[in-house]
Amino acid sequence: MSMSAFGRRSNRCQTFRDSFRCRRHDIVVPLVGLAPKPCYPEHLRVEVERCLQELRFSSEAATVGLQEAMRYSLLASAKRIRPVLALATAEAIGREPASVLPLAAALELIHTYSLIHDDLPAMDDDELRRGRPTCHRAFGEDVAILAGDGLYAEAFRLLLGEQRGEPADVLAAAGELAAATGVGGMVGGQYLDVAGTAPSGAQGLRRLHELKTGRLIAASVECVLLLAGYGRRDTIDPFHIFASELGVLFQIVDDILDVTGSQPALGKRQGSDERLGKRTYVTEFGLDGARDLARESHARARDALARAVPTGAVQLQQITDFIATRTH
Repeated sequence: MSMSAFGRRSNRCQTFRDSFRCRRHDIVVPLVGLAPKPCYPEHLRVEVERCLQELRFSSEAATVGLQEAMRYSLLASAKRIRPVLALATAEAIGREPASVLPLAAALELIHTYSLIHDDLPAMDDDELRRGRPTCHRAFGEDVAILAGDGLYAEAFRLLLGEQRGEPADVLAAAGELAAATGVGGMVGGQYLDVAGTAPSGAQGLRRLHELKTGRLIAASVECVLLLAGYGRRDTIDPFHIFASELGVLFQIVDDILDVTGSQPALGKRQGSDERLGKRTYVTEFGLDGARDLARESHARARDALARAVPTGAVQLQQITDFIATRTH
């Protein structure tokens, strides 16, 4: 994908504010007593979707089959929460959302890779993801492993090759993204999950999910700040607190929906965590306890966002409320 292609997208994105519409959702709220917030920055999701649709990975006929598997998983219907968070963060700090589209796309490529590998028989052994057969069911385990590997590598090629910015800032963002997805982040959290090595109790469970889920969500915010040259911790830390709490909130709600959701709504098999004997907020605190924790986490995330952006960040607020009230 050329830089000129991203430049054309930037022109389209200048009409974001004019074209915004609040899309209504029929929401069954998983958190008792929390009123639904029906708005989601759909215009940002659409822009991410356009970018992902244009991505190609293969330059020769012999590897077109691998590209097909990668795009099969990447382009399945989704809310694109991580890349949308990146675009919304850019707007919150006064930057054009389209200016971080390469980073946003890289985030979604990495998230999709993690889903492909999570679904493998050696991991969660799931047959359905985003409403369609998992990658290994559609293309075989060998190709699915390679598709995940390819998406991870292509994410960094996209970020380092297409993202505009000061070279030092782009490298800082790439370094943070690598750290967020390595042993000190997502992959380390996955290991705690499969090996059962997370400490017992609430703090151990929180730590597991801070790494497994929260680090990539936090990177969706922090990498944008790094691209903008925000190197000072007093600037980044308030956003880090917000984004980290948002990741925990996402996981608590995910655990609730694994029990209360339906397969058509979730786009995956309901009850997978119980089937695999995993530690979740529901298994450790019960359904009502998990809902209480979600309310508390939602309030902390909103408070942290207010401190990070005292003047207000409507779209980040919408994403926060959507995560708290989502049904899939």
